[in-house]
Amino acid sequence: MSRFSQPRIGAPDGFFVVTFPMSPSTLFDWHVHEDHQLAWASAGVLTVLTGLTGLTGLTELTGGTTWVLPPSRALWIPAGLPHETGASGRATMRSVYVPPEMSPVTWDAPTVVAASPLLAEVIGYLSGELTAAQREHAEALLSDLLTPLPVTTLNVPFPGDPIAGSVARQLSDNPADQKTLAEWGRAVGASERTLARAFVTATGLPFGRWRTLLRLQSALPLLASGEVVSRIAARVGYQTPSAFTAAFRRETGTTPAAYFGRT
Repeated sequence: MSRFSQPRIGAPDGFFVVTFPMSPSTLFDWHVHEDHQLAWASAGVLTVLTGLTGLTGLTELTGGTTWVLPPSRALWIPAGLPHETGASGRATMRSVYVPPEMSPVTWDAPTVVAASPLLAEVIGYLSGELTAAQREHAEALLSDLLTPLPVTTLNVPFPGDPIAGSVARQLSDNPADQKTLAEWGRAVGASERTLARAFVTATGLPFGRWRTLLRLQSALPLLASGEVVSRIAARVGYQTPSAFTAAFRRETGTTPAAYFGRT
């Protein structure tokens, strides 16, 4: 797949569905579509990074939003928006592509929608061989089922600064790393003050807040897959589940269990 674009796939005269089996190593690198896309995981958990309009330099790394999608959620991706799609484990992505001239919505930003059992059935139905009348009815029903969900996103701006960027990459690989800012400074050959300034300048956030957001964002695929909070807390660097839950609630306004609609 091209890094910045992908050829139009499927029939250009209606909605069409493409199924992508995905392993943990599958990554559809940064690309755009000329059609709108509804990305949904019929199995597993998807992670979609959406960039800013127009790709220049490190835009895809320094801006945009990460969306974590269990089977109960789908993401509407407007045509022309750069995005990258991967999976945290084995997954099956079923994408509905919608020509802009047939779009039932005017959303110009990524929008999470509820993937109800009926929506899942309609997507599967649209992937089959249909008459023109059957397809038209299915497209109308799918359009009626696009119900936005209010979602609090956890945006973690990636620092372009080489010093802060080195630390950010290592923490992205291991969010549970407990090094202090001073220890990180010694590891990358910078003073604590220089590194602190680099994070604020590059991300707009102090190091401590940035690391908190990274840890919470790293926890989302684990939460979406149903892993228990006590294990997740340890894997992303919290000493106790209560500390993880408190940080999660402070940043999102809800508990880890409730974030994906669980009680």
